[in-house]
Amino acid sequence: MIKIFNADKILKNRFNETTTNWQNFAIDMSRKRELASPMSEFLGSITILIITWYAGTQILEDQTMKPQAFLVFIGMFFQILDPAKKLSSAISSIQGGMASLERVAEVLDYDLKVEEIAEPVSISTLSNQIEFKNIGFYYDKDNVILKNFSLIIPKGKTIALVGQSGSGKTTIANLLARFYDVNEGQILIDGVDIKHLKLKEYRQLLGMVTQESVLFNDSIYNNILMGKPEATKEEVVEAAKIANADSFITNLPEGYDSNIGDDGNKLSGGQKQRVSIARAVLKNPPVMILDEATSALDTESERFVQDALDKMMENRTSLVIAHRLSTIQKADWIVVMEKGIVVEQGTHHDLIAKKGMYHKLVELQNFD
Repeated sequence: MIKIFNADKILKNRFNETTTNWQNFAIDMSRKRELASPMSEFLGSITILIITWYAGTQILEDQTMKPQAFLVFIGMFFQILDPAKKLSSAISSIQGGMASLERVAEVLDYDLKVEEIAEPVSISTLSNQIEFKNIGFYYDKDNVILKNFSLIIPKGKTIALVGQSGSGKTTIANLLARFYDVNEGQILIDGVDIKHLKLKEYRQLLGMVTQESVLFNDSIYNNILMGKPEATKEEVVEAAKIANADSFITNLPEGYDSNIGDDGNKLSGGQKQRVSIARAVLKNPPVMILDEATSALDTESERFVQDALDKMMENRTSLVIAHRLSTIQKADWIVVMEKGIVVEQGTHHDLIAKKGMYHKLVELQNFD
């Protein structure tokens, strides 16, 4: 979700600021904790050593100190050994911390699975169509997810993908968003392979609403604003109205400034989904990806969310992955998938008339 809204820079800055503050505090506390006791003991032992040296010179030079007393001072000398060991242990702990820090840095700097070519092509809009051309995708040769998948999505049309779990529907959405690259074939935007496009500019064309609403521990306003950081307050409110979210937001004690908690846990499922839709509406992308956006909602919440989705998809190129088939009957084209391949496709009425797999899925849901 961070990638699809090109919000990586915003969140990276927040993360860097928070972790830098924590790192400085932790280092300061660790330094004080690890060095306070060893240093005090070490300095104390140095003091004893100086006294021992002075006492020894007194015995050897002018016999002003008795040998017995000197032996006592020699014994005290060995008091240095214990704090010296503690100092060594402190240094070891610090080195261990540095090793952990290197591991964290390694994770943060992990290479992306998707890379941009040396001289990518700029893109600002979708002019004609999206084409999946003989797509193949697999994690290994024995685990094929998609095989020879082809599909054309004309500009302004809504295409729905249906099928049982594991048929490859979500994989197609992830490939279109270029979270992964295809192993075979091409995904073309107006005839240009998406691998050749500037990644940030390409993703600026896309909006996504998934089954699990991805929200952050911040205000509702800032969560919506992520769709378009430079937007005005009026634009944010208008997006919320289109998403049927403004009514419940304004009823909250702090309105748009209300903090929604980790992963939006202070909101209901339907409310979270409407905030996610408002974020996508604010971005106003030419291409929208909906991945089972209403499947986890109750009937009443689904009605509000589906109405918001219908408004958002109007005259917009959309790829819809549907679990509840009643939500995609108005789609311009429906593609039925099974085990990574297309088994049938057509309009809702055409597929019902064929009495094939789609008809069976509809009958099963109507029976339930």
